[in-house]
Amino acid sequence: QTRISCKDVPAETLYDVLHDTRYRKKWDSNMIETYDIGRLTVNADVGYYSWKCPSPLKNRDFVTLRSWLPLGNDYMIINYSVKHPKYPPRKDFVRAVSLQTGYLIKANGAGACVLYYLTQVDPRGSLPKWVVNRVSQFVAPKAMKKIYKAGLKYPEWKRKHDPGYKPWVYPEQNTLPSVSLDELSVQHADSLENIDETGLPEDHLSTSDHEA
Repeated sequence: QTRISCKDVPAETLYDVLHDTRYRKKWDSNMIETYDIGRLTVNADVGYYSWKCPSPLKNRDFVTLRSWLPLGNDYMIINYSVKHPKYPPRKDFVRAVSLQTGYLIKANGAGACVLYYLTQVDPRGSLPKWVVNRVSQFVAPKAMKKIYKAGLKYPEWKRKHDPGYKPWVYPEQNTLPSVSLDELSVQHADSLENIDETGLPEDHLSTSDHEA
């Protein structure tokens, strides 16, 4: 669990940043690929996200059910991992599991907000303890700073990229295929292959972008 105070970024702008998959490519340097699979309701969808892990660790990916809710001037986004029959685990990734991940954006005056982030993730694979420690100490706080900086730059970027297109705000713009809840099931970690990475030495970790 972590939080960051975002000066000069209104809550609704940060909400847009966290939803906008096209913009995510601009600020999330750990992302390999992300896309929306389909929609369940006007405020819930299923999506795919793959994440670049520092070498020599294997890259991870997720299939998650995401829902969102405006709460007056505040906003909430939560997700958890699901199984989708058309998006099974891939050989080139370790399928990780989001037990529950959530963002809470609380307005802090007219032009600022506070972002709260809570995540319970099973990365699968028997990871070395030093990897878990490094992620908890460095990766999450740095990711929060990236989101804040992305929020500062988003209005200018959005003006040049379909400024009126926000299907997370205007559901009538959503052209995703419908997904039935019957197609999905909760992704349990114990049903996935466990990759043993405990023997990886810390000094072999690539430093390219693992602190991003």
